[in-house]
Amino acid sequence: MTYAQAAALALSQAMEQNPHLIALGEDLGRGGVFGQYRDEGGTPLVQRFGADRIIDTPISESTIVGAAVGMALAGCTPVVELRVVDFALCAIDEIVNQAAKNRYMFGGQGRVPMVMRMPIGIWSASAAQHSQSLEAWFAHIPGLVVVAPATPADNHGLLLAALASGDPVVYMEHKELWATPGPVTPGEVVPLGQARVARAGTHVTIVSWSRQMLACLEAADQLAAQGVQAEVIDLRTLWPWDKAAVLNSVTKTGRLLVVHEAVRVAGFGAEIAATVAEETGARVARLGAPRIPVGYASSLEAEARVTATQIVDAALRLGAR
Repeated sequence: MTYAQAAALALSQAMEQNPHLIALGEDLGRGGVFGQYRDEGGTPLVQRFGADRIIDTPISESTIVGAAVGMALAGCTPVVELRVVDFALCAIDEIVNQAAKNRYMFGGQGRVPMVMRMPIGIWSASAAQHSQSLEAWFAHIPGLVVVAPATPADNHGLLLAALASGDPVVYMEHKELWATPGPVTPGEVVPLGQARVARAGTHVTIVSWSRQMLACLEAADQLAAQGVQAEVIDLRTLWPWDKAAVLNSVTKTGRLLVVHEAVRVAGFGAEIAATVAEETGARVARLGAPRIPVGYASSLEAEARVTATQIVDAALRLGAR
């Protein structure tokens, strides 16, 4: 099934098991902007669960998230749809100061078990306000779990895990992965904080997440043709991130390249690179987008994309031969 269908299946399964699970946001009644609230047959989930559980809201992100925080504290498990991560900035106080901190500020008397869906990444021909990757912002905030699935199987299994976690989860699907097909085992949970070795190798470790994994795997194929075997790790969860998996791989290869679609400056790749540099003697490099807004024109948009060719060049510069 597709990446979108896999998430819809996870949501519907969880809603069947938990009568207090509610989804709210804009355009949910028609199945979501990307079809992520439609079943495999294309029917909007509202027809199955009703408008009191699949709730269409006004265009007010602060209201949507604020209401969801209240629902969570009152015993519900809300799923918040923010359409794209760019719009989540309208609700930054509710996310950062309310959802993330309640459990700590009140000694665990209240918890905020909610999933906030914030699609990230470049969305072709959608320009600067619809193409951002802001995962590092939320990984920086204590109290938030941050997830970024790359495959339909992970979008199914990680969403199930996020819904059961009991904490506020920033759930970052990619805007250009919705139609991507792949095998999915219904009901199979993917644990939070556990990375996946997408390709085994011995010469260089490449770490990435979300849609950028596709470029990394393409680069690994090109490197293999040159005799370089890259081990590609899909981080899947950015907080908590699987430090052990990365360190084990780097101990074997002696080289680390972290690749992400987000702007390179202060990106989450810096956290991974610094940790590996502090704890090993490996050679370390980062690769990310330039610090520019994503352009609308295709030629300008291309300047913000990190390509397989760039990944190959960066790996070879590390001495991976």
